[in-house]
Amino acid sequence: MQSTLKDIGLAVLRIAPSAMMLAHGIPKFQKVIGGDLEFGDPIGIGAAPSLFLAVIGEVICPLLIIIGFKTRWVAIPSAITMAVAAFIVHGADDFATKEKALMYLTFFVAIILLGPGKYSVDRK
Repeated sequence: MQSTLKDIGLAVLRIAPSAMMLAHGIPKFQKVIGGDLEFGDPIGIGAAPSLFLAVIGEVICPLLIIIGFKTRWVAIPSAITMAVAAFIVHGADDFATKEKALMYLTFFVAIILLGPGKYSVDRK
């Protein structure tokens, strides 16, 4: 029973934040599809590469995390994306502004450390 509850908890930890992250990433993905590559350049690599990296960290990786495929590895780009959002994009802002990015960062770091659990593609 304890193991089953742990695996359900890991699934919730993996699926819920990743699904919520899609709400932030899908509009960016739609920008890419529409050809609008205007975006911030927080790490100095250019607007288009920054947008592509944000789409990877906020759409591609969360989708893979939801199904539990290569979960620990694909949580790394999402964690990096949220670290950039919290510490660079919102670095000078108050805590309330950067709180959401910090919460997502915490979720993705926990996923990296704990893994996907039994209810994932990785376990098959």
